Amino acid sequence: MDAPTAFTSDQESRAHDAQHHSLRLWLRLLSCTTHIEDHVRQRLRHKFGTSLPRFDLLAQLERHPKGITMGELSRRLMVSGGNVTALVDQLQAEAAVQRHHAPDDRRSIRVTLTPAGRRQFARMAREHEEWVMELFDQVEPERLRQLFELLGELKHSVRQRAGVLDQE
Repeated sequence: MDAPTAFTSDQESRAHDAQHHSLRLWLRLLSCTTHIEDHVRQRLRHKFGTSLPRFDLLAQLERHPKGITMGELSRRLMVSGGNVTALVDQLQAEAAVQRHHAPDDRRSIRVTLTPAGRRQFARMAREHEEWVMELFDQVEPERLRQLFELLGELKHSVRQRAGVLDQE
């Protein structure tokens, strides 16, 4: 039995009972992701005056203390190099990041967090984690664990199938 939803208009509302369950599940996953991202975007904007793409860029840099190239940032964030350059320019102007030439390739630029950027991200990351926990807190912990495991199976299946299709 489907759980009731408080959202009346989202991607899932396009589905109907006659459609295959897999399609309806995909639309539900998409709806959940969209609602979570929208909530986080609003909270980041309100609390920190920043955007989700800026937060994501800082998160990538936090995971790579020795820095990461602009090209790798673009690949990891799945955005154009121009978008990454604009974000890095803004964050550099705010002294949150700095650019360095890569020691092994002077043509390659690596980006690192500054100490101020690291502190800024740490504050945002703590709040971000609380917001996500808050969004999930009405689901029993055991059900969340089960959902995590099931989505892991789905992810594995999708990646395997997508890999097969990519090779055709």
